[in-house]
Amino acid sequence: MKKGKLALALLAIVFVFAFKANSYAQQYPVLYFCEKYGSSGEVGVSDRFTSGYLTVMVKADGPLGLRDCSIQLDKYNCSTGLFSYYKKFKYSVEPDMKYVFFEKNDESDMSFESPGIYRVFLLDHNDRTVASGLVEIIP
Repeated sequence: MKKGKLALALLAIVFVFAFKANSYAQQYPVLYFCEKYGSSGEVGVSDRFTSGYLTVMVKADGPLGLRDCSIQLDKYNCSTGLFSYYKKFKYSVEPDMKYVFFEKNDESDMSFESPGIYRVFLLDHNDRTVASGLVEIIP
C-alpha cells in the first residue's frame, strides 16, 4: 500500500513538471470572422453565419510583416472527409499592420454562397499560412 501511494505521489509530481509551460493569451496571429467592420469596429463576431458576405479579421501582438497577401477559402466535403480549394482573393496591406480586416472590394467578393464548413487562410506572398480559422455557413 505504501509503495502505491509513493508511486502515485511521484507520478503526480512528474505530471506537474512535465506539463509546466508558459501560457500566453495570443502567441500567433488570430483569424476570426464578423458580419462587417465599420467606424464603431467589428459587428456580429461569430464562427457561424448564414450565406452572404463576411469580413475576415486578423489580429496579432506585433506587426504581421505582410505586403501582398491573400485569403483562401477551402470547403469541407462531407463525402470525402476532406477540404478542397474553393476560392482565393488577393489583398495588399502595410507591413506594420497588426490588426487587419479583409472584406468585399473591387477584386474580391468575400462571399460564402453555399452552406457548409469552410477553412479560411491568410497566406503570405509565398502562399505560406500566416493564420487560419474555421467558419460554418448555415442555411
